[in-house]
Amino acid sequence: MFDTVLIANRGEIALRIIRTLRKLGIRSVAVYSDADAGARHAREADVALRLGGGYLDAEAILAAAAETGAQAVHPGYGFLAENAAFARRCAEAGLVFVGPPPEAIEAMGDKIRAKATVSAAGVPVVPGGAEPDDDLAAAAERVGFPALIKPSAGGGGKGMVLVRSAAELPDALESARRTAAAAFGDATLLIERFVENPRHIEIQVMADTHGNVIHLGERECSLQRRHQKIIEEAPSPLLDAATRASMGAAAVEAARSVGYVGAGTVEFIVQGATADYYFMEMNTRLQVEHPVTELVTGLDLVELQLRVATGEPLPLAQDEVRLSGHAVEARVYAEDPSRGFLPTGGRVLALREPEDVRVDSSLMIGGVVGSDYDPMLSKVIAWGPDRASALRRLDGALAATTVLGVPTNISFLRALINHPEVVAGDLDTGLVERHLDELVADEGVPADVLTTAALLLQHEHVPVAPADPWDVPDGWRLGEAAWTTWRLESRDGVAEIRVRGLPAAGAEVRPPDGDPDTSLRATLSRDGGDLLVTLGGTARRYAVAREGDTIWLGRDGDTWALTRRHLGDPADRAGAGGGADGVVRSPMPGTVLVVKTTMGEQVAEGQPLLIVEAMKMEHTVTAPIAGMVAELPVRAGQAVGMDAVLAVVRHEES
Repeated sequence: MFDTVLIANRGEIALRIIRTLRKLGIRSVAVYSDADAGARHAREADVALRLGGGYLDAEAILAAAAETGAQAVHPGYGFLAENAAFARRCAEAGLVFVGPPPEAIEAMGDKIRAKATVSAAGVPVVPGGAEPDDDLAAAAERVGFPALIKPSAGGGGKGMVLVRSAAELPDALESARRTAAAAFGDATLLIERFVENPRHIEIQVMADTHGNVIHLGERECSLQRRHQKIIEEAPSPLLDAATRASMGAAAVEAARSVGYVGAGTVEFIVQGATADYYFMEMNTRLQVEHPVTELVTGLDLVELQLRVATGEPLPLAQDEVRLSGHAVEARVYAEDPSRGFLPTGGRVLALREPEDVRVDSSLMIGGVVGSDYDPMLSKVIAWGPDRASALRRLDGALAATTVLGVPTNISFLRALINHPEVVAGDLDTGLVERHLDELVADEGVPADVLTTAALLLQHEHVPVAPADPWDVPDGWRLGEAAWTTWRLESRDGVAEIRVRGLPAAGAEVRPPDGDPDTSLRATLSRDGGDLLVTLGGTARRYAVAREGDTIWLGRDGDTWALTRRHLGDPADRAGAGGGADGVVRSPMPGTVLVVKTTMGEQVAEGQPLLIVEAMKMEHTVTAPIAGMVAELPVRAGQAVGMDAVLAVVRHEES
């Protein structure tokens, strides 16, 4: 076994690998970029080195390995894991690449070549293909609509665009090609027939250098948004034993066809309830969702990778693989589901993660979530003896997860796993999109949350001198304390809550929209970092954090950011990225990728003005009104913050 292994990745990926290295007594070496200085993975590794050029700088990584005496490089499950040139450079430097041979990476990394290879091995494939870029339109016509444009060198759903008609094709090709070049360094595209309402099921395979190839069952990955997985489970609620064996055998043949070694995932599209399946692609790396396979098999896949890389044979045969119980994983992202899953960011002010389930996380208090990397923050994984109990445990674990300072998708995840179709196991890749409105239904900030914030302000900001009651036109009577009005703003609007008395001893509260002639009795106390609030006889516990003028409150997986305002109303915005007043704001922190307009141009309402990119995701910002572009303070390549002004459009009559 190795003495020292360098991990060429970051975040929860690196931390996951460090955990196994520590178990095996292997010294771990982490690398970090300038944006990750002080990151948790760098703190927990035995050795950490700065990479000036970032995580994709192969030469810097090899130099770090040489400096620290590493014998092997584990690429994690990022892009270097599927980079054949990097695997070759490791071998040239005398390092073991913990992954498949470069030839296997190349064969499966090119989706066009991969389909031809596995088809020759008898594995069914999705109808489709690719031509030189000038002929992609003709290829789309042959495949038929709806069609799916995919980067040939891609993975993780990035750059995939669904096209339902020939009219949509030119813009879709432009966007997909740009994303593919930026994310993968290869703008080659392919087009496949889009299977309506399919299920996405993948098979985990392991292969050694002695010719042994086995599969470790399947994972259901049908719950997705923007072609990226958010909930995964093992085993699939769809497959019976016979179908599982058939798909597993097909996956093994796909791996054998390219001389595969190590951990890999063969992904299939499954046609509805028929369980007819088609090869989609093979990811030549460990997957983000591998923990569910580990929980149902009892195997440590990173340990298997390391042992195979040293030349050991697999420790078990196919007939020795056993699946026990059910496991479900939820990906916690820094994103806002109510705004089209746009990435968010911020500093982690408070953090609480469940202890009775598996959590793969890189979060820590004080850590900054920026726009440099993928917005996934952590994974919460629950096991149960059956699917229903696993889902219940996951829901409880998500409710016990609190991240203050960074908006997340936790509330959305809870709504999703409790949706009747998900509970019934009736899944497909279009489920989230079909039910998005109900899954992200936003009814504003609950009255008890607004009241809790007002109580906190009252508790912390009681004036030294009492207010003059004659100046308070609030129904005050002789002998009574005066009411204090707290004005609180959130993204959902402004509310005024009135408080009389000290919350610690027992105050009166008039919540927003309440009967002015009635009030509720309230008390507030602290328990460690939490607030204990009793309002109208109902007791609740909140996590709380402060950042400047903003109060963050968390409860049952939900979080709210509330700001005290004294002057004016919040900016009137018609929707993400634009306002009814013509001010166009950035919907997320990121980089201006393309500016599609010029100063003085007459634009129509809804016309694309700019493209903002963050974490390899593009968002088109459109004109909120028809008029003339009067201000355009940004340029392509410029970094912008959340709500930064990108442009101002004025009505023509202005």
